[in-house]
Amino acid sequence: MKINKPSETKLIVLGGLGEVGKNMYCLMHEKEIVIIDAGIRFPEGDLLGIDYVLPDFTFLKENQDKIKCLIITHGHEDHIGGIPFLLQSLSIPAIYAPNQAKELIAIKLEDRNIRYDHLYAYDDKTKIKFKNFEIEFFRTTHSIPDSHGVYLKTPNGSVVTTGDFKFDLTPIGPMADLHKMAELGKRGIDLLISDSTNALNEGMSISESKVDDTLMDIFSQYSNRRIIIATFASNIYRLKHIIETCYKHNRKICVFGRSMENNIQISINGGYIDHKELFITPEIANTLKPGEVTVLCTGSQGEPLAALSRIAEGTHKQVSLRPDDIVIFSSSPIPGNALAISKTINKLYLKGVQVFTNSNSDGDLHTSGHANEEELKLMIRLFMPKYVMPFHGDYRMLKHHANIAIDCGVPKENTFVLENGDILTIKKHEIKKARERVSGEDVYVDGNRIGEVGSAVIRDRKMMSNDGILVVIANIDVEKRKLLIKPNITTRGFILVNENEELIKQIESRSEAVLNERLRTSKDTVNELKSKLISELIIYTEELTGRRPIILPVIIDIKRKENKENKENKEKKIKSTKQKNTCD
Repeated sequence: MKINKPSETKLIVLGGLGEVGKNMYCLMHEKEIVIIDAGIRFPEGDLLGIDYVLPDFTFLKENQDKIKCLIITHGHEDHIGGIPFLLQSLSIPAIYAPNQAKELIAIKLEDRNIRYDHLYAYDDKTKIKFKNFEIEFFRTTHSIPDSHGVYLKTPNGSVVTTGDFKFDLTPIGPMADLHKMAELGKRGIDLLISDSTNALNEGMSISESKVDDTLMDIFSQYSNRRIIIATFASNIYRLKHIIETCYKHNRKICVFGRSMENNIQISINGGYIDHKELFITPEIANTLKPGEVTVLCTGSQGEPLAALSRIAEGTHKQVSLRPDDIVIFSSSPIPGNALAISKTINKLYLKGVQVFTNSNSDGDLHTSGHANEEELKLMIRLFMPKYVMPFHGDYRMLKHHANIAIDCGVPKENTFVLENGDILTIKKHEIKKARERVSGEDVYVDGNRIGEVGSAVIRDRKMMSNDGILVVIANIDVEKRKLLIKPNITTRGFILVNENEELIKQIESRSEAVLNERLRTSKDTVNELKSKLISELIIYTEELTGRRPIILPVIIDIKRKENKENKENKEKKIKSTKQKNTCD
C-alpha cells in the first residue's frame, strides 16, 4: 500500500485509540519510518480463550524496508508487550528503550527464545538522527522508572508524544523535567500526542508520597502482625517505598510472583531500589515472628493463578493465612476486574484476616500514574502546540481531552479524535486528517497462534458459551440417495439429553425429514447436505427453545467408506504377499 507523497510527513496510528492498551503508531517521511511503542492489550471477558490483543502489523510488513527503528517510551506491557510478536513478523533494525524497559524487553525476548542484538538504552540526553528525523527525549513521571516523552523533528514540523505521564511535585523517584518541556515548547511544537487515560478525572492526581504516608501508618499501627501486600509488579516506585517502609520498621521481605521477582531484580540492578539485604526465602520467613515479615505478592487484580488468590484459597504451598494477618491491596481495580477482586477479598475475610483497600482505609493506598485534567492542561501549556491529538484512552476520554485542549486555546479544528488505522498528514506545519487508512483491526494471540483466530471464531466461541453445541450424526448412501438410519443427536451445553427426550426426538425427526427431502429431490454433495441441515436446524431449535446452538452435522457416506476400507485392505493384502514372496 503506497500512501506516502514525497513532500508529506505522515502519522499512522496502529493502536491505542478507543482503548486503553495496544499503543503503537509511527511517523513516515519518504523512505523512513520511526515506530513509537509496540504494546498489547489484555483481553476482556468476551474474548474467550484469547491471551493477548495486538495491533495489525500489515502496514509495517508492506513497508518493512523503510523502518529505521522502534522507540519505547517506558516498560509497561501496553507499550512493550507486542515486541516479541513484532520481531517474529518483521525485521526491526534497532530498538531504543530507557534502561528499565530495555531490561524488561531482554527478559521477554529470552523467555521466548528470540535472539535480538540491536536493543539499545537511551536517556534524556540521547539524540538520534536519521535523514528525515531528529529525535530527543525528556523525562516524565509515571509509575515505572525511566519513563520518557519523545520529541521528533521532521521536514514538515515537530511532533511531541508524552508517553504515559503525570505531574507529581513530591514523587518517590526523579521529578519530571519541566524545564526541558518548556524549552522544547519554545522551539515551536506542531503536534502534541498526549496520554488521555485519566482525562475524565478532575483536579490533580494524588502524589505517590501520600500513599507512602498511609502505608507508614498501617505498618506502625500493626507492628506485631504479618503484613501481606498485593500491588502491580510494574509499579516500581510503589515497590520502592514499600521496601523503604519495611526497612524503617525492621521487616524482612518475602516475594511471590515471577513478574514481581523480575521487576525487583531489574530495579535493584539498575539502582532504583535499595536494601537488597531485606529479601529472604519463604523458608527463612516461616522461622521469624509475624511482625518481622512482609509478604510482597502479585494478585491485586484477583487473577486466579496469582500468588494472593492462591493464598486466599489456601492452596499456596509456602504461605498459610493466620487470623491476625493484615492484607493490603495497594492498587485500584482495572475495569472488568472488580468482581474477581471482590471474590478474593471475600475469601480473605472468610479466613479471618483484616483487609485494607483504597476504599476502606483511612488514607490513600493507591494513586494512578496517569495525569488528571489539570495536569493535562499543564502539559498543553508547557508545549503550546498548534495541534493536539489525544491518545491512549476510550473514545470518551479522547473526546474530553480534546475539549481540555480547546479550553487551553487550541482551535477546535486543530484537535483530532481519531480511530486506529487513521492517518494524519503534516505538510509545512499544517496538519490534516487523510482520506486514506491502514488496517487498525485487532489481531488475537491464542496460545502459539497469532492472527489465526479471527472474529468469526470468537463469535462461535461466544455462541458455544451461551447456547452450546448440537451434533447431528447421520449415515447415508450418497449413491443410492438414501438415509440408512435415523440421525443420532447429542449435545454439549445446550440441553441435558436425559431430561429432554421429547425435544431430542423432535430434532431427530426434523433432521431426518430435511435429509430425506434433500436426498430425494436434489443431487446435493455431503457438504451441501451439511449446509442445508445447519440452516434448517438453527431456525428450528430457536423456535423450540429460544436458543441458537452451534450446529455440527457429521454425515458419513457409508458406501464411500466401505470402498475406501476395501481398497486399504486390498493394498495391505498385496503388500503382505510381496513381503512373503521376498522372504521365500
